[in-house]
Amino acid sequence: MADKSTIARPYAKAAFEEARERGRLGPWSQALRTAAAVISDSRVATLLGNPRVTAAELAGLVTGIVGPQLDEEGRNFVRTLADNHRLAVLPEIAALFDELKAEAEGIIDVMVTSAAPLDDAQRGKLAAALERRLKRSVRLQCATDPALIGGAVLRAGDMVIDGSLRGKLERIAYELTA
Repeated sequence: MADKSTIARPYAKAAFEEARERGRLGPWSQALRTAAAVISDSRVATLLGNPRVTAAELAGLVTGIVGPQLDEEGRNFVRTLADNHRLAVLPEIAALFDELKAEAEGIIDVMVTSAAPLDDAQRGKLAAALERRLKRSVRLQCATDPALIGGAVLRAGDMVIDGSLRGKLERIAYELTA
């Protein structure tokens, strides 16, 4: 079976194009996240594979819970997903939609894992340096991992910058044994 993100990608692109044409990226993003949360609920997830529950009933359940956040196009989108047995990939669709939205808005999310917590000044300097390098607005998400010993690891999409002391020690060990 295909990877969920592979299945979700064309749906996310179609939803993004529809939302962008109508100038409703924000509302669609919120509605997709809410619908994804509905699908992720264990009580709803058990219904997805149940042969006694029709696609129309599933679509009605999701649109009923999400409510007025979904406009007519959004309800049609959910019905299409249900008809094609793709409601289970709604979390991936929502995530890919948000990536497309961020890219269109010139924003990139960067996950910073550091050995010690970063203060506001350090976050500001790091964000400014990353904005200059990536030529986009940066949203930092910070976490700590004492196992890094020192420094930090930055992840932005496919790019990883390992400036941790542990990473440097691993590279030295590799060089010595190669």
